[in-house]
Amino acid sequence: MIRSMTTAVNTMNQLQSQFDIIGNNLANSATNGYKSSEANFHELLYQQFNNDKADTAQRLSPPGIRYGVGAALGPAKMNWTVGSLQMTGRELDFALTEPKQYFNIIMPGEDGEQTVYTRAGNFYVSPTNGGNLMLVNGDGYPVANSAGQPITFTDNVKNYNMLPGGVLEVTHNDGNVQQIEMGVTTLERPNLMSRLSDTLLALPDNVAELGVAAGDILTEMNGANRNRIGMENLKLEASNVNYEKEMTDLINVQRSYQFNARTVTLADQMLGLINNIR
Repeated sequence: MIRSMTTAVNTMNQLQSQFDIIGNNLANSATNGYKSSEANFHELLYQQFNNDKADTAQRLSPPGIRYGVGAALGPAKMNWTVGSLQMTGRELDFALTEPKQYFNIIMPGEDGEQTVYTRAGNFYVSPTNGGNLMLVNGDGYPVANSAGQPITFTDNVKNYNMLPGGVLEVTHNDGNVQQIEMGVTTLERPNLMSRLSDTLLALPDNVAELGVAAGDILTEMNGANRNRIGMENLKLEASNVNYEKEMTDLINVQRSYQFNARTVTLADQMLGLINNIR
């Protein structure tokens, strides 16, 4: 009975982690550029009990009994499919139409500035000390150009337009046109990235320990690679969370949790019966 309770409790702890993953997906179903996560269960170690050699009865089931100790939740993997595009009509809203391509954002870190990556393309302009404007994301962090520097322009902009290859065309009131290559990076091995927030990703601190180089994880979309960039403005990429699937998974996890909780109750009742035997 003790072993049954241990198995059930182990599985309940892992099911709670899956509750958290599903809840986070549902909470970000309306977050632009959010990528849903999913994790599967793996069986923990089990013990094999073979049938007695004198038992020669024919059975359809496999010989012996495998007694496990529960299940463990595997590493969460992100779903990298492109979300649906939402027309906003706002010139500083940008949507990437190719999977695994990300905008470059300059963010302060412990050792100075670092480049982080996002697919949330709702950008804004913020005034700088020199009287110019800087393109920033919703958190106020600068958006980087292809050289890794903040995107700036003078404060007399008439309109913004997106050209093929991720080139931002800024038209000024005096008729002058400025073309800026926006920084875009393809995540070749995105599951190795660290998630800083719901929409921001960064290189992990232990890249060397993982046995890979940064170049194996990231590809900067510069030079000839810029022809592969898929980007449009006046639109935003919606979250790729499948609401119906998440609700179905939530029901299944809840049933599994209730089943294991019932297992603990039954084991406790059977232990009580054994203790009351005189």
